[in-house]
Amino acid sequence: MFSTGQLYFAIFFVIVFIIAMIFVYKKDLKEMKNQYNKTYLILIGFLSFIALLFVIKIFIKD
Repeated sequence: MFSTGQLYFAIFFVIVFIIAMIFVYKKDLKEMKNQYNKTYLILIGFLSFIALLFVIKIFIKD
């Protein structure tokens, strides 16, 4: 289905892409810790909002 050259290119591309992503992640890790230090509060708020919607739905249904 694919030629040998295409397979080599795909393998090479995937390996280089993964290495680049690891390098960029390690470089930005220090900044991410400072900028996203309380994201769990957003998750808790979002889940609370969804739970509130379900509670309202139950009360309106009856």
